[in-house]
Amino acid sequence: MPIISAPQEFNEDDLYVDLRSSIGVPLYLKCEGFNFAGSVKLKAALEMVEAAERSGLLTSGSILVESSSGNLGVALSTIAASKGYRFVCVTDSRCNLATKQMMEALGAEVHTLNEPDPEGGFLGARLAHVQRLCASDKRYVWLNQYLNANNWRAHHRLTAPHIAARFPELDVLFVGAGTTGTLMGCARWFREHRPAVRIVAVDSVGSVTFGGPAQPRMIPGLGAGVRPPLLDESFVDHVVQVRETDTVRACRRLVGRGFLFGGSTGTVVAGASQWLAGHAPGHGGITAVAISPDLGERYLDTVYQSNWVRHMYGPEAIDVDESAIAEPA
Repeated sequence: MPIISAPQEFNEDDLYVDLRSSIGVPLYLKCEGFNFAGSVKLKAALEMVEAAERSGLLTSGSILVESSSGNLGVALSTIAASKGYRFVCVTDSRCNLATKQMMEALGAEVHTLNEPDPEGGFLGARLAHVQRLCASDKRYVWLNQYLNANNWRAHHRLTAPHIAARFPELDVLFVGAGTTGTLMGCARWFREHRPAVRIVAVDSVGSVTFGGPAQPRMIPGLGAGVRPPLLDESFVDHVVQVRETDTVRACRRLVGRGFLFGGSTGTVVAGASQWLAGHAPGHGGITAVAISPDLGERYLDTVYQSNWVRHMYGPEAIDVDESAIAEPA
């Protein structure tokens, strides 16, 4: 095992879960939650921070500020604490309490917005708040995960090559779409090096990322109220949209087998199951990998809290019938 001196130096890149016995489909889940930030966002956060340091944009007197629904905020809180920066995370009321508490424990200042923008939703409101902060004080440095190319470069440099090395016969890769940094980094790498691999983006119903109508979404992470500027659909072969009830069912089915994953992971697994049921009936020898962005501890008061689920989605969302997430939407 490695010996480290800073939390950002560790990220477990070689752990996969074979989900065949858990959900009945041939799917390997790349677990990105085993680092000190607890999610795949540590890679992008570190890439963006170190690029800003190299360019001179980020100096010892700077105050980092970023809009985040949760995971990137925790990653930046971790790095800021390690490197000695102040950090302000702008989030909204959908952010889990445990996530906000974690950021505050790491020394971050958390601004929680309760009212969405009439056109841009909560993301639009968060972006406007960040812009006001930056206008008020020149010390604020906004990495802007939504436009920053280092967001996707982290996964082009690290995530995709690791998957390709582990699965030389890979047929299809499922990647959740939030800022689309992970999606674009992996999709670009495979287009350059293994173009036969199909890239399937997994999005949430209610997200506008791929042109769907905006609808309320209660599980943070994947999806967007504003089309992500990093997205280039020419690198994506298929898109699957997942209802939040199916996200909940996927999470609860996995935890029934002892795997406590986060809401973003439940969405990706549900989307992969839907796609495989429709495009690979019988699953004849297909090799499929899905990226799990996070673990489930931060969702204990939402996805894994039965009263919350019933209140948000009705009692049918508690049903974890084993065929539920394997049927096409």
